[in-house]
Amino acid sequence: MTRLHRPAEAAVPPASPASSLNAARRARELAELAGGTAVDVLVVGLGATGAGVALDAASRGLSVAAIDAHDLAFGTSRWSSKLIHGGLRYLASGQLGIAYESAVERGVLMERTAPHLVRALPFVLPLTPQVPASAVALARAGMRAGDVLRMSARTHRAALPRPRRLSTVEALRLAPALRSYGLRGGLLSWDGQLTDDARLVTAIARTAAAHGARVLTRCRALTLTGDGAQVRDELTGAEFFLRARAVVNATGVWAGGLAEGVRLRPSRGTHLVLRAESLGGLATGLHLPVPGSAGRFALVLPQEDGRIYVGLTDEPVDGPVPDVPEPSEAEIGFLLDLLDSALDVPVRRADVAGAYAGLRPLLYGAEGGTADLSRRHAVLTAANGVVTIVGGKLTTYRRMAEDAVDAALASRGVEAGPCRTARLPLVGAGPAADLSRLVAPAHLVHRYGTEARDVMALAAENPALLAPVAPGSATIGAELAWAVRHEGALDEGDLLDRRTRVGLIAADREAALPAARRALGRAELRL
Repeated sequence: MTRLHRPAEAAVPPASPASSLNAARRARELAELAGGTAVDVLVVGLGATGAGVALDAASRGLSVAAIDAHDLAFGTSRWSSKLIHGGLRYLASGQLGIAYESAVERGVLMERTAPHLVRALPFVLPLTPQVPASAVALARAGMRAGDVLRMSARTHRAALPRPRRLSTVEALRLAPALRSYGLRGGLLSWDGQLTDDARLVTAIARTAAAHGARVLTRCRALTLTGDGAQVRDELTGAEFFLRARAVVNATGVWAGGLAEGVRLRPSRGTHLVLRAESLGGLATGLHLPVPGSAGRFALVLPQEDGRIYVGLTDEPVDGPVPDVPEPSEAEIGFLLDLLDSALDVPVRRADVAGAYAGLRPLLYGAEGGTADLSRRHAVLTAANGVVTIVGGKLTTYRRMAEDAVDAALASRGVEAGPCRTARLPLVGAGPAADLSRLVAPAHLVHRYGTEARDVMALAAENPALLAPVAPGSATIGAELAWAVRHEGALDEGDLLDRRTRVGLIAADREAALPAARRALGRAELRL
C-alpha cells in the first residue's frame, strides 16, 4: 500500500491556492473583466507561448488577462514530439542563432524552471546499411558540435551525458528491436524529453495565475484592437469588451485570423502512438534516417506511460486551418515504412493504437518544402498596436514570450521591470533531493513534481482514486480530481485529452470516460 505522508517531506511546500485554476475562479475573474476591470496586458492564446507571455508579464508586476477559445494547450502545444531540443538540427542547416537559443532554453528548463518535467533521454542512431560512411562522419561531427552547444549554454554534464560511438553489441543491448543484419553499431546522443507538452503548458499557466494573471479558457477573442478585444464567453454566449493597455496575439497557426498582414505557411507533423510491447519494451529513443533526405531523421520515442511515439512528418497545409488536424493514411504508412527499414520487429497498421497531428506556425518563406523553412520566431506589431508572436518552437517558448512582452510594452508605452522567467521555477519544480524524497509513484513525481504528494493526498479522501482510469493506464483517478480542482479542467476532453493524455488511444479514452465524469461531478460539489 502506498504511504501518503512521512516527516522527511515537510521541507516541500504544499500546493499554493493562488495557482489553482477551477470553474469557480474562472466565473469570478470573468465577471470582473466583463464588469469593466481593465488590465495592463491581454494575451490571446493559451498554448506554451501564450501562457509564457502571461507568466512573463505577470511576474513583472503587470495585471494580466490570458484567454483561449478552447482550453490550455488545445492547439499545437499538445501535438509535439514531447522533446526539448538542444538545436542540433539547426546547426546542420547553418542556423547557429536558433541552435544556441535552443540549447540555452533547454538548459533553463532542465536545470532551473521545470526539472520535474524535463529529463535526459538517450538516443541511438543505428548504423544500418542505409547509412553510408560519409553520413556517419557527418552525424558524429554534428553530435560533437551539439556537445559544444551544451557547454556554451552552461548545461551541466550530469544533465546531458557525452555522445559516443556504440558497438553493435551495445546498440542491440540498448535497442533490442533493431535489425542485427548489416548493423555496424550506432551513435549514442542525449536530448531533453518532456514528460508531456500539455503538462508543461498547464504548469506555465498555473504559475502565471500564482502571480495574479487571470487565466480564462472558453473565452474567444472575436476582434482585437490595441486597446483590448471583443470577447465571447463560449459557455454562455455572453459578449463584452475586455480593456487592456497592451495586447499580444499568441494564437499560433490561427494568428492571421485576428491580425492583418500575418502570413504563415503551416505544416503538419504526424506521430504514431504504439503500445510498448509493439517494439519489445524499447527503453531508448531512436533516430531513424529518412531515405533521400540528408540530415533528416524520424524519431522513435518511448514514454513513461508505456506508449511509444513515432514521428514525425512534415507536410504543407493549404486552406482553412482546422481546430484539430487529422493524420493522413499516407503519413501513417510513411512512418511504418521507416520503422520497417531498421527494425526486426514487424509493426503493422493494426499495431497503431493511435495517431495525432499538429500544425507548425511557420513564417511564410521562399518556395520549397516546409521542412526547409526557418523555425525562428518573429514579433510583428500592427498599426493598431496589437503585437503578434509567430514561428518558433516549443523549446524556445520562454524566449518568444520575453520578446513579445518587450515589444508590446514598448509599442504601448507601458513601463515594467525586466524579464524574470529564466530563473522562475514553474509550479511543481523542486530540487532533485526533495523530489526523490516524495512518497508517491515515480510517474506522478515526473508529472506533478512537488505536488505529487498533494495529488496522492486526494486518495486519502477516497481510496478508489488510486485505481487506474482505464485498464493498463498509468493515470489514476486522483489525477482527474486534481485537474478539476486545481488545473482548470471543465469537461471530459480537458481531463482526458490535455491534463492527461489518455485520449491519445481511443479505446483507453472510452474506458476512462466514467472516471472523468465522476471527477467532474465530485468537484462540482466541492467548488
